[in-house]
Parts: sequence; C-alpha cells; structure tokens
Amino acid sequence: MQEEHPQIELYINTGNDEQNAVIAQVLDTLEVELVVKNTLQAAGIVQPVMLTLLITDDDTIRDMNNNYRQQDKPTDVLSFPLLDKPLVQAPADQLWMTQAEKGVETQAAKQASTPVFVTPPELLTNLGDVVISWPTVLRQAAAADHSSTYELLYLIAHGVLHLIGYDDHNEAGYSVMVRIQLSVLETMGQKA
Repeated sequence: MQEEHPQIELYINTGNDEQNAVIAQVLDTLEVELVVKNTLQAAGIVQPVMLTLLITDDDTIRDMNNNYRQQDKPTDVLSFPLLDKPLVQAPADQLWMTQAEKGVETQAAKQASTPVFVTPPELLTNLGDVVISWPTVLRQAAAADHSSTYELLYLIAHGVLHLIGYDDHNEAGYSVMVRIQLSVLETMGQKA
C-alpha cells in the first residue's frame, strides 16, 4: 500500500509577479508535502487530510492579523483551523480551546439539536488554511542566520500544528510545538 501524502492547495500572492515566480521556484525545490506529512505523523495524525497554504506579503498578512486577531501588524504565520475541536490528542494546556470551552455561546451551541458534521474516514479531512508572509520569512531567516528554506519549512510545520489543535500561548504548548518542528526539520535533513 502506497503512503498517502496530504493534499495541499498552494497559492502564492505577494502582489509582485516577479516575487511570486521566485517563491514558486523555491517551493518547487522543497518537499512541502513531506514537511506537512512528517509534522502530522509526529503529532500522531495519520488520516488523509488536506489544507490550503498561502504565501503572501506583509500587507496582506497584517490585514488578516488585524481582522482576525485585532493585531494591526504583520506576523510570520497565521492558521485558520476548520476543525470544531483539536484533532491531536494532547494535554489540554497544549491545545487551543473551542468557543464553547471559552464560554462563548456559539450559534451551533444554541442549536444543540443540529448534529456535528463528521468527515467519513475514506474522505480527506480539511484542516484549514495556513498563511505565511514571505518578507517576514526572509527577515527572520536573516536575523536567525539560517536559510529562508529552513524558516519557511519551520513556519509551515508551525502552522500545521495550529491547524490540528496545538496552541503556543503558554509555555507547555509552545515547547511541544517547537520540539516537534525542530524534530521534523532534523528528520528531513534541514539544519538551522
């Protein structure tokens, strides 16, 4: 049986065709599917999945960061999980909370009679979207004195971990995420 790679819809939109072409060329040489697959496996997720990856510019990610997180500044990576609850099995202090767990009454909670959608096991589970700022990748790679390839793969792994349920707003979640990211990149022969 052949191992199944995650399905990734890739979009590159930096607002500059020349820059888009450079990023596309960089991504052609990378094993993006492999970093996603290895990240999922390291977190114990083996079911077929899909996700969307957008590589963009600082202005676009700043707008998204402002709209969704009320932070009017660019950031390196944003994740938009489509799951109702974390997919990964981990201690609660390492995971993001659902709206219900935060005490926010959602429309779905109000309509408790509505059944939860369950993806049939033979279909892909759509994890959500990961958005990465290319200019921030370049700045952070230069500041850390490692390659932009390493930085990009590190951020992809980080975004995927958020999609499946990990949260880095406390030390427990942060340290687990960093450990998984570093392990995945080391397994792939990527050196900082």
